[in-house]
Amino acid sequence: MVRRTARGIDRGLPPPRNPWLYLVILVVVKIAVSIPDSLFQAAEGAARRLGLSRSQLYARALERLLADEPDDSITARLDQLYATEDSAVDPAVADAQRRAVGEPW
Repeated sequence: MVRRTARGIDRGLPPPRNPWLYLVILVVVKIAVSIPDSLFQAAEGAARRLGLSRSQLYARALERLLADEPDDSITARLDQLYATEDSAVDPAVADAQRRAVGEPW
């Protein structure tokens, strides 16, 4: 039975022994995908070698892919900004760059 109290919602559960311990609810979504058999076999071998479940391997791979993907909204905003700005290098700056490259570190 769930009821509201002055401290929140009471679900009839005993309080945690550790007051810093909170119940965390993670949402998991199951999906079905079609991949070539050779890719599936390679993934199965990789999961075994890494000691991961199939789900963990695919989740990790997808996280890496998404982290490596460029953020198109940022690129679009920068393209919009630079479409109206002059991107030519000031001749004095270009001359200083040419001279600096010729100097030893």
